[in-house]
Amino acid sequence: MNLDKAKKRIAKQVKKGFDGYPQISLAYFGRTADCATEVHVTFLAEAGAEPQVQKFSGTTDVRDDETIQSVLVKIIERAEPKTVTEVAGVTMLQ
Repeated sequence: MNLDKAKKRIAKQVKKGFDGYPQISLAYFGRTADCATEVHVTFLAEAGAEPQVQKFSGTTDVRDDETIQSVLVKIIERAEPKTVTEVAGVTMLQ
């Protein structure tokens, strides 16, 4: 899948806002604020449920990695969440 298309599909889901559970949350992590080398995908089946986390990493910015962004789209499609959220920016790794 094209990188721009994948990013647009994710952004469209995020833009819908909170609509209940199940919920998927995307959070980007990196050593600097300019380069996210990891993305954590958290799935919550219902409020108070144990979160399921899947991590993807790369040597370059994962936000610009076509393969990883395409995988994120596929995860969202298969999980059929009512809500998709994205943590703004890049969280610094220690």
